[in-house]
Amino acid sequence: MKKRKTYDEEILAAYDSGKLKSISPSKNLLKKYQEAARATFIKDRRVNIRLSSPDLMDIQARALEEGMPYQTLIASVLHKFVTGRLVEKPSGLTSR
Repeated sequence: MKKRKTYDEEILAAYDSGKLKSISPSKNLLKKYQEAARATFIKDRRVNIRLSSPDLMDIQARALEEGMPYQTLIASVLHKFVTGRLVEKPSGLTSR
């Protein structure tokens, strides 16, 4: 039985064979992306919250899984929640 290529392998093979080419965005599109990034990542307020030690440890472990600082993960989760884009993804962690 032939093993199916992963999505990443398919993309790399297509790029290597010349089917995909890197392009640069237009100046207008680049400006639009830059403005959206600036508006999204403005952090002008500080918030202090109290968490239980087990919750903080779980958040730190999840942040480690995601490869980001835990405070960035918390901010990201809150942002996704308030914008209605929070989608739960199963964790490799065991639940308490």
